Amino acid sequence: MAVAGVLVLARSVRMITKFTSALDIPVEFVEKNVKLRGKLHRITEKGLEVEHIPISIPFITSIQRKWQSEGLLLVRLAGVELAPSGTAWLQQELKPQQMGRFLSVCLNEEILRQGLGRTARIEGLHHDSRLYWELHKRLLRAELRALKKNKGIWKEESYSERIRDRISNNKFVQTLKQFASWFRSSI
Repeated sequence: MAVAGVLVLARSVRMITKFTSALDIPVEFVEKNVKLRGKLHRITEKGLEVEHIPISIPFITSIQRKWQSEGLLLVRLAGVELAPSGTAWLQQELKPQQMGRFLSVCLNEEILRQGLGRTARIEGLHHDSRLYWELHKRLLRAELRALKKNKGIWKEESYSERIRDRISNNKFVQTLKQFASWFRSSI
């Protein structure tokens, strides 16, 4: 009975711990898809800088604040290779210090559904694990939806856009543009 009490206490301590590194998050949390709360501070090239907000227990909160570490948790979008338009979309949709509409939405899937990135290898999970393949399958489905709907990076160019691109990328046209630019600068 004492062992069960120790396990419950250990689990409770983890739930009220403020995470400042992804390595601090217990593997069981990832495996069981435990939702963590936090406030967005910044969106950077490396990921989302989030202040993790642990569960607060009234009589422990004052003690909790004394031994919690300061700092932000860098959250990277696992399994997603973000397109530049994806970063812009994140900056537009997620406002720092503000609760957004993504409380129960998987951002990784949403980005892929919008066609703002590609599915990539999920770092940190074993490639042969069941969890890896469940997550990877969900991400691939989201990417496939964007592909079928021609969204974001999967949007096909119209005939006129393809012709315009071919003309502007033509070597003769590029040489002509360089000559015109040189001619204007020499006058």
